[in-house]
Amino acid sequence: MDKTQLGSIQIHKQDGISTIMFSHPAHNSLPGKLLATLADAIETAGIDPEVKIIVLKSGGDRTFCAGASFDELMSIEDMETGKIFFSGFANVINAMRKCPKIIIGRAQGKTIGGGVGIAAACDYCMATKYAGVKLSELAVGIGPFVVGPAVERKIGVSAMSQLAINATEIKSAEWAKDKGLFTEVYDTVEELDEAIEVLCGKLVASNPEAMRLLKKVFWQGTEHWDELLAERAAVSGQLVLSDFTKNAISKFKAKA
Repeated sequence: MDKTQLGSIQIHKQDGISTIMFSHPAHNSLPGKLLATLADAIETAGIDPEVKIIVLKSGGDRTFCAGASFDELMSIEDMETGKIFFSGFANVINAMRKCPKIIIGRAQGKTIGGGVGIAAACDYCMATKYAGVKLSELAVGIGPFVVGPAVERKIGVSAMSQLAINATEIKSAEWAKDKGLFTEVYDTVEELDEAIEVLCGKLVASNPEAMRLLKKVFWQGTEHWDELLAERAAVSGQLVLSDFTKNAISKFKAKA
């Protein structure tokens, strides 16, 4: 079976809260088709007048997001296809950036590669102690070029460079909290979900226009990201064609 066609996006809307859940059997990795559907779901929730707050989560309890789909990376044979694939992550991040609603992230487990970028693009991301983070891209011959701006914006150049350079080490959820990626870290998923419910209850009762304007302030200075992330996607699309990268991905895939 073609794993790039697996996975799903589920949307639950209730009491002014739109919960968007993505899932994939390969550790919640994100092939291009799923990335496109996720970006569309975020954009739709953003313009829905019944939605005041968005919660972004993933299925299962072990991994929030493992990043790019290795199966799809291995199938890329030309730069244009590579650029299109990496543009999937760019489109999700830009959808989150431009969405007028505050997005609450729920990181219940490991957050790897592109998953770190998605967590960073959330306006407020809460996690469990099991949500270790790793930017693994350099280890497979690429580099976190597309997600880099979102991660750097949230935790700064120094912390981002630590993750990008030491691409095989998982940093703890507490480290991520100290750097500003996560706002709170909880011992259990149950405690995490309870905290998200309490926060969402407060936000739903807040002034929607004030929240919209606050979000605009939060993301000030990123207006050029449509062009920037497209350029970064082209860089990654070129690198993924190299023999070095293909061999590195094959080795990683064999261990998975």
